[in-house]
Amino acid sequence: MVMFKKIKSFEVVFNDPEKVYGSGEKVAGRVIVEVCEVTRVKAVRILACGVAKVLWMQGSQQCKQTLDYLRYEDTLLLEEQPTAGENEMVIMRPGNKYEYKFGFELPRGPLGTSFKGKYGCVDYWVKAFLDRPSQPTQEAKKNFEVMDLVDVNTPDLMAPVSAKKEKKVSCMFIPDGRVSVSARIDRKGFCEGDDISIHADFENTCSRIVVPKAAIVARHTYLANGQTKVFTQKLSSVRGNHIISGTCASWRGKSLRVQKIRPSILGCNILKVEYSLLIYVSVPGSKKVILDLPLVIGSRSGLSSRTSSMASRTSSEMSWIDLNIPDTPEAPPCYMDIIPEDHRLESPTTPLLDDVDDSQDSPIFMYAPEFQFMPPPTYTEVDPCVLNNNNNNNNNSNVQ
Repeated sequence: MVMFKKIKSFEVVFNDPEKVYGSGEKVAGRVIVEVCEVTRVKAVRILACGVAKVLWMQGSQQCKQTLDYLRYEDTLLLEEQPTAGENEMVIMRPGNKYEYKFGFELPRGPLGTSFKGKYGCVDYWVKAFLDRPSQPTQEAKKNFEVMDLVDVNTPDLMAPVSAKKEKKVSCMFIPDGRVSVSARIDRKGFCEGDDISIHADFENTCSRIVVPKAAIVARHTYLANGQTKVFTQKLSSVRGNHIISGTCASWRGKSLRVQKIRPSILGCNILKVEYSLLIYVSVPGSKKVILDLPLVIGSRSGLSSRTSSMASRTSSEMSWIDLNIPDTPEAPPCYMDIIPEDHRLESPTTPLLDDVDDSQDSPIFMYAPEFQFMPPPTYTEVDPCVLNNNNNNNNNSNVQ
């Protein structure tokens, strides 16, 4: 009967566990082994894989497809281990920690960004194998993240995007006016944390009250066996005021922030992650009027980097050491020394608009009557309430 020997610890550790890797970068780490008793090890191997997979059921048919981005295999050696014959054994003893180092480069070119969706995923991992004679092979697996860089500062993604649409509304086959929408955004590419500035015009000539809205929508497309599966999810939204019949409304720079989301995946043949900005009007009793403006969510933004660098530079220039804060606060000055007794309001008119009219009859001015500032009491460190209480107590004792 063969007795299985237990392994105390067998794990894969990356040199930089929090790093998100890109195309052509090196992934490095260690395979750590600790044993509970003397153990003979034949080999320690690793297998690094990156694969995109989609899977869903369409009736009784299983739709499944895979696409490989990475495959790397290697047999690892200890630093002090001799490179002798193939049957060279390593004897591991309890109380020692054995580290096998590994390293490999990711392929250059487009890579699928790490992603996990409802019907598919893109995964990258390193799996280690511990081979022992007359013992089952032990495995350890560790995932790592990969992000395909999408630069949103290219001319195509910095160009504005616009669209317009009009819908005729009817009630019981009787025409009931129309609802029209036209919208524009300054650019197509954005990154996490950016604000989308929306410029839109809405017109409502039907008899119903309509509501304009906007939303960022993610669209996941899965392809396998000639079939297509689409999953749509609303990520964030904003709405405007109601538009009554016969009126118009406009958005001038209405803001919608891009939340924490994965960059667009556009170069994969079996899985796509696309985003769009939907600007639509909800019409009671009728279908919505929808404008679909395509978005590309990137992994790098020059505008954001410049903004963050300027903010860090500003914060670094502000130092508390430069502020001369006294150790003990001084008594406040007397207000009579600051505001003279004859001080009056010199400007009796306050403009409410930028364009100032010379005519005194202009309605853009509001008039304030002249008045005199009353000076506050002189500052003193003696509390008058305590002083009055003491005087009252003395008077009461004299009366008694």
